[in-house]
This record gives sequence, C-alpha cells and structure tokens, in this order.
Amino acid sequence: MSYKLKEVTIRTNNSIEGMKEIDEIWKDIENGKLPILFDTDHIFQKGVSPVSKYSNYTNDEMGNHDITVMAVKPDFFEKMEMKVMEGLYKKYDEEDESGNISICAKKAWKKVWQDYKSGNIDRTFTEDYESTVPPEYTKDGKAHCYLYIAVK
Repeated sequence: MSYKLKEVTIRTNNSIEGMKEIDEIWKDIENGKLPILFDTDHIFQKGVSPVSKYSNYTNDEMGNHDITVMAVKPDFFEKMEMKVMEGLYKKYDEEDESGNISICAKKAWKKVWQDYKSGNIDRTFTEDYESTVPPEYTKDGKAHCYLYIAVK
C-alpha cells in the first residue's frame, strides 16, 4: 500500500539546534523518508509545492513555535495573494542569483526582522508562510523565497 502525508509539524525555535531540526525535516522530505512530495513508493506528487507554515508562536520570533511543512496546490498561492491585497499579509520576495535557496531564505527573513524592529510592519505572530523555489524550477534560473507574513 502506498500513502502520502499532507503535512508534518515540529515544535522548535530559531536557535542553532532548532535550525538543525528544521534542516533534518527538509532532508527527510526531499529524500522521501517523509512522504509529502513523494508517496511511499517514491513517486513524485505532481501539482504540489512544499510550503512551511510558522504558527503557534510562544511570543515572537525568539520563542518556540510550530513549523508545519505541507504540500499545497497552486490555488494556495492565489489565496495568499488575495490576503496580501486585503492587507492581512505582507509578501516578501527575495532571490539569489547563485541559486542557493538557503541564502535566499535568510535574505527574506532578515528583511522581515528589520521591518518588524523598525516598526514598518506590525506582525500578528499567528500564521506565516514560506515557499522557497530552487533555480531549476524558476523562469529566471534564480532561487526565490516568498514569505507571507501576517500583519495587523
């Protein structure tokens, strides 16, 4: 019998150990050990994209929070764009010319933290979303990171 997971959640934080836990989850997803993008027969699930949801914050980005990695359909991004237009979320879009998605994500989160600390955004710390796209899946050949940050 073949099966796939819709999502997997861990409780973590932004410490060095927490970052290692997040990396391990992603490695398990990428190699199919956790069948979110692939089913248990290692067949890629067409039409899905991996997205990280950050939720259940203890207080702010320095405290514990849940990270849920889930497979979403294209309409997820359409719905998020509507929420941006409604002012419920702010979208951050960063790229890395060298194709490194990790650098790309760090650049995006750095902008979020700068905007938050400077008062340019008022985060709700309810549910935030991250989608990183490797260069082989983009039209311009660059890595992209899209963050949707919940705002008041």
